[in-house]
Amino acid sequence: MNEKDIKRKSKFLSLILRHQPETVGIQLDESGWVDVETLLSAIDEHGKRMSRETLEHVVHSNDKQRFSFSDDGTRIRANQGHSVKIELGYEAATPPEFLIHGTPQQFVAVIAREGLKKMKRHHVHLHGDENTALAVGQRRGKPVLLKIRSGEMSQAGFEFFVTPNQVWLTDRVPPEYIDFP
Repeated sequence: MNEKDIKRKSKFLSLILRHQPETVGIQLDESGWVDVETLLSAIDEHGKRMSRETLEHVVHSNDKQRFSFSDDGTRIRANQGHSVKIELGYEAATPPEFLIHGTPQQFVAVIAREGLKKMKRHHVHLHGDENTALAVGQRRGKPVLLKIRSGEMSQAGFEFFVTPNQVWLTDRVPPEYIDFP
């Protein structure tokens, strides 16, 4: 399977497991999980064919580690980024002093006024490393990296969560906690 096929299948999994499970006629449980065999059958029934081996390859080779299998390997879910109502069940965590948010240049002025908002997702996504934030920010234009004073936010009572793939989540980031370039 070539990189283009893997990327296409990963995007399709994101659509199903983060935004529109009804695309293939499945339902996610309250924590975003779905049985792997149910998922694969539903994908096949909708003409997209994916073997267990291909699914495992897509999950394990995903550069952003967007998906996780349950400990017993029978269920799968997206780690974050959902627009459907689910409760991921992550424990609150103390963030590092600074985190990074990558965003396209065209949104910087609005962010400077209003801060970072979760929009249609459950949380604002922040990263501990610049490379990941840069990759996220360049998806829709020239990227800008914003430095978030997450330690100060935490001390002020803002809650943070960290996913298995090290994406930090919070409900919002007011502009006074953002250092702009």
